[in-house]
Amino acid sequence: MGTNLQTVDSLAPGQNLAAYMQTVNSIAVLSAEEEKQLAEDLYYNANLDAARRLVMSHLRFVVHIAKSYAGYGLSQSDLIQEGNVGLMKAVKRFNPEKGVRLVSFAVHWIKAEIHEFILRNWRIVKVATTKAQRKLFFNLRGQKKKLAWLTADEAKAVAEDLNVDVKHVHEMEGRLSAFDAAFDAGADDDDDTAYQAPSNYLEDVRYDPSVMLENADWQENSVNGLELALDELDERSRDILQQRWLNDESKATLHELADKYGVSAERIRQLEKNAMKKVRAIMEA
Repeated sequence: MGTNLQTVDSLAPGQNLAAYMQTVNSIAVLSAEEEKQLAEDLYYNANLDAARRLVMSHLRFVVHIAKSYAGYGLSQSDLIQEGNVGLMKAVKRFNPEKGVRLVSFAVHWIKAEIHEFILRNWRIVKVATTKAQRKLFFNLRGQKKKLAWLTADEAKAVAEDLNVDVKHVHEMEGRLSAFDAAFDAGADDDDDTAYQAPSNYLEDVRYDPSVMLENADWQENSVNGLELALDELDERSRDILQQRWLNDESKATLHELADKYGVSAERIRQLEKNAMKKVRAIMEA
């Protein structure tokens, strides 16, 4: 069914979106009886032609739904194509015995695919990952009637309507108001604007000689300090730390060291804790 439905006689919104809309609007809407017969033929007999006719007759509804998402700056054709995918999924799962029209059942699937597309492509950085964030994302965009930031009362009202915390409303508003920026200068940027690209002023200090020298000195001092601290321990405590933490390969367990020294595992743990405390005190002094 998947291949046949996805082709739909190669009818898809492309560069000539107006022609596509005119075509899908010219396709007759099915009566309730026609729709039920086709749905039953698909559901019980897996008739792919019935599935094709159900999809074709509902393409106009996808266009109508996709138009309501025009404010995200994404291609209308892409939104319609994603909505069509949702329609196909709905047709595949539609049960005619439930007593509802296909369009009512398909709305959820159409919107779900469009929502996923918007969240994947609207921003480079994801603005909504959890179910609650997605709900807030779409509802907040719908409830903001002006370009200005929400007042405290407006944010509180939105939070109450959506049953979320006010701080989440402000956080999502900040995400919606942010914008993406290219890291490197564009190919068409001239000398007067190219310098503004983040790549020109975000410094990578990993290989800065002074930073590398500082890190090397810190590591050397840490190693020397650890060696001096270990020298202050008794032989058993030093061996416990060596076996438990400093060996490059396998680390000894508490029970292995307990057998070695003829004491309980709890006693080894106490010795280890006391030795660690003494080493830390010496190194911080």
